[in-house]
This record gives sequence, structure tokens and C-alpha cells, in this order.
Amino acid sequence: MIVVKVGGSAGIDYDAVCADIAARWAAGEKLILVHGGSGETNRVAEALGHPPKFVTSPSGYTSRFTDRQTLEIFEMVYCGKMNKGIVERLQRLGVNAVGLSGLDGRIFEGRHKDSVRAVENGKVKVLRGDHTGTVEKVNTGLIELLLGAGYLPVLTPPASSYEGVAINVDGDRAAAALAVALKADALLLLSNVPGLLRAYPDESSLIREIPANDVESYLEFAQDRMKKKVLGAAEAVQGGVRRVIFGDARAGQPVTAALDGAGTVVQ
Repeated sequence: MIVVKVGGSAGIDYDAVCADIAARWAAGEKLILVHGGSGETNRVAEALGHPPKFVTSPSGYTSRFTDRQTLEIFEMVYCGKMNKGIVERLQRLGVNAVGLSGLDGRIFEGRHKDSVRAVENGKVKVLRGDHTGTVEKVNTGLIELLLGAGYLPVLTPPASSYEGVAINVDGDRAAAALAVALKADALLLLSNVPGLLRAYPDESSLIREIPANDVESYLEFAQDRMKKKVLGAAEAVQGGVRRVIFGDARAGQPVTAALDGAGTVVQ
């Protein structure tokens, strides 16, 4: 079982990712694809006159402030355009993919956090009206039902709160929770860089290996949203996933290359 998470930033080659997944699926591998859509969400939000707002927590993590209108735009892009675009690619390649959000069947479930602490102009403020959370439960029964019937699940945030409210969750950490719950052999976190870079954006500074028992000490090299990927990797290996790979989704055979050791391998 392999969980593949592909990001939503500029430069990602979804055709290459889907072609690689289709080839491995045809060879009998079990895969689940989790995807993002941040870049397209930002573009659509700007076009709709509700530009994105990003906040930085006191501990240095950057995330999207998700008020109700932002959540609705987020759902339009993630659950609509991005999810169905990926499902269509896989269907054209002969893979019977099923696209679902974490809200469907409560695949991803967690606590709704309606306020967030953010640093603004050197001061910590509490912003209310947020629709975010962290995945704490995974409906593995529904995923296994789909896989057992020959369908490839294509999953995306949002998740469901315990009260049934849609919440924006980090896709990398959701994929990590999924990989742990399913006891996956590997979790691939694919984005628009070759892996974790010691001196971002210098791609020649790629960190090839990270010991599983020392992941969090590499947070200092992670810039912006890469911090959540490193945190997700730490949660995955602590939860029993044997390998986590930060890989490049810009060209070639991204899944195969990552499984062959290209990128940053955590094990």
C-alpha cells in the first residue's frame, strides 16, 4: 500500500503523476492519491474578490485563514476543479478512480478550531471565525471498501469536524494520518521541489536522507509550507510508516523516481 500526496503549487505535472500511478496500478499495486490545490485556490479567490489570507502561528507555521467564504472557494477548487481534473486524467488512462473529499463519509475527521493565534506586526493576535482543524480519525473502512472493489481513491481536504462542519486541514498531515491508519508501506509527499533543501531554493543542496528518529531537527531547513510536510513526515514515521519520501512532481515518473530513492528519504 502506497499513499501518494501531490501538492497544488505551480509547476506540478499532474499528467506525469497520473500516468505513473496508472502504470503502477495496472501492474497490481495498491495506491491512494491525496491532492492539494493551493495555487489554483489563490487564483480563483483573487478573481472572486476574496483574496487569500495567510497567517503565521507563534511557532512559525504558515496556514490559510479559512473564513466561511474562503472555505466555499476552497471546496469549489479542491473538491471540484482539481479533484475531478485528476479523476478524469486517471479515467482516460484506464484507472477507475473515485474522487472524494475528506468530508464524504467522514474519511478525514477532526476537531473544529474556530480561532487561530497569529503573529501580526510582532504581536500575537487571536483571529476568530476560522474553519480549520487537524485530522484525528480516518474512515479506513470506506477506503478499504473502494480498494477492495477495484477503485482507486483520489482524496482531498476538507475534512469533517465531529459536529459535521467542513474544516480545512493540511493535506500533507492528512495524508500522513491516512498512511498511518492504513499501515502503508510508504508515503510520498510530491511537490515542485526535488525534496528538502538545506539552502532553499538551491536545488543542489538537496538533503538525501533523514533518520526516522530525528525528523523534527530538520525543521530548521524547511521554508513556509515545507514545514507542514516535515511535520507530516515525522507523524507518519512515528505512527509506523516505514518510509516517507519528499519527491519531485514536475516531470518524468514522479512516483517511481521517489520509490527508487530520488528526493529526500525518511526512514
